[in-house]
Amino acid sequence: MHIQYNYANIESSDALQEHVEQQLESHVGHMYKHLTGFEVHFGDENSTKKHGSADKRCTIEARPRGRDPITVEAHADEFYPAVNDAVHKLRSALMSRLDRD
Repeated sequence: MHIQYNYANIESSDALQEHVEQQLESHVGHMYKHLTGFEVHFGDENSTKKHGSADKRCTIEARPRGRDPITVEAHADEFYPAVNDAVHKLRSALMSRLDRD
C-alpha cells in the first residue's frame, strides 16, 4: 500500500513511519482492497516551545477507490499516541463510508 509522509516542524522518522504502517495494517489492512493509498501528515504545533500539551498532530487521509478521500486528525502529547488515535478514527470512518456505499 502506498503511503506518502509529510512532516511539518519536525524531522522525518523511520521508526514513526514503521509504527504508522503497523497500525494501518493491523486496523484497516482488511480494507486495503478498497483503497488506493494514504497520505500522513505530522506536525508539532508548538515546535518553538519546550512544553505543551497535545501539540503533536497526526492527520491521515485515506483514498478509497472511486470515492472522495477521508481525512481524520488526532492530537496528543507524543506522536505515537496521536497515530494510534488517528488510525482508530480512520477505521471507524472507513467502516462507515464503505458500509454505506
